[in-house]
Amino acid sequence: MTALNIVGFPNQSLPLSIMEAIIKGGADKAATAGVTIVGGHSITDSASKYGLAVTGFVEPGKIITKSGAKPGDRLVLTKPLGVGVVTTGIDHKLVREDLVGRVTDIMLTLNRRAAEIMLEVGVSACTDVTGYGLLGHLREIVTASGVGARVEAAGVPVIPETEELVRAGAVPGGTHNNYRYLREAVQWDPALSNEMRLILCDPQTSGGLLMVVPRERKDCLLAALRKDPEVVLAEEIGEIVEEPGVISVTT
Repeated sequence: MTALNIVGFPNQSLPLSIMEAIIKGGADKAATAGVTIVGGHSITDSASKYGLAVTGFVEPGKIITKSGAKPGDRLVLTKPLGVGVVTTGIDHKLVREDLVGRVTDIMLTLNRRAAEIMLEVGVSACTDVTGYGLLGHLREIVTASGVGARVEAAGVPVIPETEELVRAGAVPGGTHNNYRYLREAVQWDPALSNEMRLILCDPQTSGGLLMVVPRERKDCLLAALRKDPEVVLAEEIGEIVEEPGVISVTT
């Protein structure tokens, strides 16, 4: 409903017009989401930082938690992976302008319509995919629900240039941290490439939703998501299994 700007900006080395553009961009996207920015706070910093402290409301009966997943439920993802790798590639000057535009469009797309469709169809559990990567956030679901999961790597949508950028060394530190953290929780198919293992652990900025949907509602959910122009994509990437706490990744 409302939000406060939080800004750190190097005003000694960059013109304030850049901060103005950043704040305007945040205000435009907040307005699209139906959020009113009511103020904020800024400080001088050594690097540009921008975020929003958000206040919202939810009806208790409509909360989708991470703890409702059941064996046999299917996993559906609504944005491709690779944003962390691509933005690191941008920092390393390894990325062409067309890819910059494509990844920016992905990050600019709200999860609002995907969430509304999810509520209409009915799902068992959900999380967004952000800093812990796909497998890190999936682990939160299986831990909270007392189940396990199987991910089919071939079905996971990935920004096409991501593997090439991983081979070029454009891997965020957070990706390596996530991979090490998940070492004991994930059973990797030996045939899976090192690049894909890292991508499945890659932190996402403004990533998609990871939905857990009962098998009998999966087709309805996929159809509704795919026909909505405000949803980037919708792909089935695996299923919930009985073995508690274990995530297996197949090729």
